[in-house]
Amino acid sequence: QVQLVESGGGLVQAGGSLRLSCAASGRTFSNIFMGWFRQAPGKEREFVASITASGITRYYADSVKGRFTISRDNAKNTLYLQMNSLKPEDTAVYYCAGDPTGGAYNYWGQGTQVTVSS
Repeated sequence: QVQLVESGGGLVQAGGSLRLSCAASGRTFSNIFMGWFRQAPGKEREFVASITASGITRYYADSVKGRFTISRDNAKNTLYLQMNSLKPEDTAVYYCAGDPTGGAYNYWGQGTQVTVSS
């Protein structure tokens, strides 16, 4: 089992930046493929970004490419999402998630709210 706790959300003006963190405990974090997802009110949860266990390869949704950066510090058991040039449409609850086997995201955090005002 892995426990995930997100932090760093808040209210920011359009064009601003936020950095989300996801602290992991339990199973060895450095072996787990990790991702960020978000869910806006009235919408389905959507993929934002993901990163391999080593941190070498990263994937992004087209909507955030060039503005968001996913990273991880395996020594600190922490996943990050640096969000720049934020837009009102980025407003959502952001979740970190872990995929330990390459099959599905089995571990989820409780989410952190990001609100971008215009």
